[in-house]
Amino acid sequence: MDVTKLEIDGLFTFEPRAFTDDRGAFFESYNDRAFREATGFTGQFVQDNHSISRKDVVRGLHYQIDPHAQGKFVRVVSGAAYDVAVDIRRSSPTFGQWVGVELTSTNRRQFWIPAGFAHGFLALEDNTQFLYKTTDFWHGPSERAIRWDDPALAIDWPLTGTPILSGKDADAPGIDRADLFN
Repeated sequence: MDVTKLEIDGLFTFEPRAFTDDRGAFFESYNDRAFREATGFTGQFVQDNHSISRKDVVRGLHYQIDPHAQGKFVRVVSGAAYDVAVDIRRSSPTFGQWVGVELTSTNRRQFWIPAGFAHGFLALEDNTQFLYKTTDFWHGPSERAIRWDDPALAIDWPLTGTPILSGKDADAPGIDRADLFN
């Protein structure tokens, strides 16, 4: 598995090596030892989530606050997504900065987003199926969101149409009014 440390401390991508032949392909989608060695993560994954989105759906920017903060290890198994992590740790030198990566069923790239980051994605194709491994269970009272198009973040979403949003995401506050990490 090829691991890349990204521009913001704590963020990594993982690209499995695929073995292909006339039958199809095989690859290791998760290796606990390699993951822990790269990230230093010492917790455990407790929940898997699966979303299916049509093209131009924007989900996020979502996170949970302490004591139910979540790290997420995400990948696309069908379709394509532009995936974004925003540093929302007030004490971080990269507070308010973001990283975006393209995740597709073809590139098989995976993205590690530790607690302390808001996360969201744009579905680039119909039937984009997104898998999330999370480090804590979903906890409604701890769930928060930041507006996906907050001018203070200036995320460069590769939109080709009108974004499709949930009501909650459309009404999310900007980072200046959000409940964040210290």
